[in-house]
Amino acid sequence: MAMTPPGQGPTTFVPAAFLLGFRWRHGCCRAAFGIDFRALDRFRRWLVARCFRQSRATRKGHQGMAEGDNQHGVSRRGLLKRSGTAALLAAVQQAFPSGAFAAGAGPEVTGAKLGFIALTDAAPLIIARELGFFAKYGMPDVQVAKQASWGATRDNLVLGSAGGGIDGAHILTPMPYLLTLGAIGKATPMSILARLNVNGQAISVSKEYLGARADLNAGKMKGVIAQRKAAGKKISMAMTFPGGTHDMWLRYWLAAGGIDPDKDVELITVPPPQMVANMKADTMDAFCVGEPWNDQLVAQQLGYTAVSTGQMWMNHPEKSFAMRSDWVAKYPRAALAITAAIIEAQRWADNPGNIARLAGTIAGRDYLKCPITDIADRLQGNFTMGDGRKFPNAAFRMKFFAGYASFPYKSHDLWFLTENQRWGKLPMTLDSKGVIAKVNRSDIWRKAAAMLGGKGPASDSRGVEKFFDGKTFDPANPKAYLASLAIKRV
Repeated sequence: MAMTPPGQGPTTFVPAAFLLGFRWRHGCCRAAFGIDFRALDRFRRWLVARCFRQSRATRKGHQGMAEGDNQHGVSRRGLLKRSGTAALLAAVQQAFPSGAFAAGAGPEVTGAKLGFIALTDAAPLIIARELGFFAKYGMPDVQVAKQASWGATRDNLVLGSAGGGIDGAHILTPMPYLLTLGAIGKATPMSILARLNVNGQAISVSKEYLGARADLNAGKMKGVIAQRKAAGKKISMAMTFPGGTHDMWLRYWLAAGGIDPDKDVELITVPPPQMVANMKADTMDAFCVGEPWNDQLVAQQLGYTAVSTGQMWMNHPEKSFAMRSDWVAKYPRAALAITAAIIEAQRWADNPGNIARLAGTIAGRDYLKCPITDIADRLQGNFTMGDGRKFPNAAFRMKFFAGYASFPYKSHDLWFLTENQRWGKLPMTLDSKGVIAKVNRSDIWRKAAAMLGGKGPASDSRGVEKFFDGKTFDPANPKAYLASLAIKRV
């Protein structure tokens, strides 16, 4: 996407009023796309008055000049009139990023309440808040609130901020669909406005399996699993939410290795920040979660990372940013502004030069509450797996922006729905493309990207996708994909 190079922070956008000393508290650009025109008019009058005073001072001492002023129409009132349009246009050009909104059509509200889980891929929301991108786009009152689990995220989205919950969230990509369909509770129509990242998750296993040397081939664990079962031990593997991305990655990996995730092991649900503690307590054999918790497991020598999900499917979709559909319908310009702020935060986050600052920002107690190194190493693409394998500068590192990582491809949403059908979590009669057309708002993403001077991909489909086991997914024929899979519930 042809945009301003990454790394340019909010200081690259400074309204003319601010440059000339007009303070933010006066309300100028309170809505960055739709300027506060009362404040702008006050600024225009101040500017004209200043120019008039300077002009009068220059003329002081010249005989008859005052009369000449009137003869030539250089009065304060006249200067105000003549300068009005020019000053207004100049300020508008300065303050409107790429002509984002029509004059006077800024965000309907200045705030929203957004949720996030303590994961590295929540960075776009955190950075948008901490670096002022939400404020830049006229949404200075956006709140970013930590959620205890994906279940809590679901419950708070159902409530909405009016009911004490949240309006939108950093979320597992399938969840907006499961919420919309009423598959995980009260039906709550949702809208996906952006993808937050690609890659960046992993499957890690207990040190008890170190001898198995599990990697892309989960089948290497079969021997140890059999031994532990024979000793009367239950094999538990954790994911973060049923039907979510981590559930899908873990199931796919196990099934590709000939292990039935429903019959050979027990899948349990554990919130991301609690994964390492549960492994330390020996309550699980493996888990699938986002960073930084896999790297933390390795750092504490409690196990090793078998596979990073980008090795399973290079540049796979992961988290999304979604909002309640009724909020988007009620405040369309505010939804657009929030999306633009998040896209700009993603562009900033993808700049290698910003990784240290990014890691330091999101590591704080209000956010991930973990050592900076647990975040930074894998974010930089340096993977120490914990079993002797190392991948420096790995291509499968987490990405926020490059290669349209931020764009919500509808073909990717179709894969997640198809996988949920594979495991019996959604009916085969589901009109997948119909529900995607309602939930996936790639149109809003494209408008937001245009505000930043960019554009999206030519199509809402990324085409045929290939997985590590040789399987392919053609979004034009999902049934053929399902037919090719050996272990499934359909």
